[in-house]
Amino acid sequence: MDDAKEGDAHANRADEAPLPFRAAVEALRAARLRPQVEIEPVPPPKRLAPFAYALEAAVVDGEQDLADGRLVLLHDPAGHDAWRGTFRLVTLVRAELEPEMAADPLLPEVCWSWLTGALQARGLTYGEPSGTVTRASSHYFGGLAARPAASQIEIRASWTPREGLGGVPDAGAHLAAWSDLLAQVAGLPPAGPGDASVVTLPQRRGPQSR
Repeated sequence: MDDAKEGDAHANRADEAPLPFRAAVEALRAARLRPQVEIEPVPPPKRLAPFAYALEAAVVDGEQDLADGRLVLLHDPAGHDAWRGTFRLVTLVRAELEPEMAADPLLPEVCWSWLTGALQARGLTYGEPSGTVTRASSHYFGGLAARPAASQIEIRASWTPREGLGGVPDAGAHLAAWSDLLAQVAGLPPAGPGDASVVTLPQRRGPQSR
């Protein structure tokens, strides 16, 4: 079974899940994102929570993937002490960047602020945020010496969305905020006039195979 079919199978099983989780999944499916963000359901992790739904996305510009990531919605109806709630969002975001930008000592703090800022810009309330920002550089030698040095930034994070009426979080708004982060890391210009002061990463020099 390929990822798309397996993702659909998991989506179908989500129809048997508790109503709050089903409502949150429907909100994810209904969210409208900027056109450069291509998104699809994928098989979720099986051991993190009784119920899970996962999405994978890429920011695409022509033939280039400028950034990619995964967002997972977890739900435990009994609650989870570490989450301080019954829902949790877990994400991974990756993008390549210029080596000069990767050398900036403030880059990890800036990238983390992009995540929290994206949530705040959407007016979202959340708790228990945690995560890491990792930057890595690759330099090539010998038979690979012709390749330019490559650097990558990776954001791994999780947070607990505030639950609204019926114990349902505004999952669609959290997905929209996450896509804002993904686009920002990809180096896309701000989506709206209110975001004119946002600083983004410069776009990568070369395409990434998909």
